[in-house]
Amino acid sequence: MKCQKCGKEIKEEFAFCQHCGSPISHTQEFIIVTTPSIPGFKIKKVLGVVTGLTPRTRGVLGKFVASFQTMLGGEVTAFTTELEKARVEAIERIENKARTLGANAITGLDLETSDLGLQAGVVVISATGTAVIVEPER
Repeated sequence: MKCQKCGKEIKEEFAFCQHCGSPISHTQEFIIVTTPSIPGFKIKKVLGVVTGLTPRTRGVLGKFVASFQTMLGGEVTAFTTELEKARVEAIERIENKARTLGANAITGLDLETSDLGLQAGVVVISATGTAVIVEPER
């Protein structure tokens, strides 16, 4: 393993580079793609399907703002931020589940949005993909 700052060889068990003192990041890069394969990588093992769900709704004030924006037309920004937060949260949840299985990537990520239909304004963001272990092609 090489230090990202000085480029010298270091031992993986160290938290700091013994040459320049910079902190060593032991977090492994996690790849998430919507495609069935990752260019430049070979799928070594398929671990299975993983999902991440996030149900969201707006509070009373948010629903009031949204209803007002609906009357004016255009983007309903009161829901845009909630949907974006839900999308990020669903992807974080699917990544955590895949990491728990030992994966270092997810292929075939599919994001879906649906309304629970309870007249309560609950929207569900669903992330589904395949947890895999990949290695760079040589």
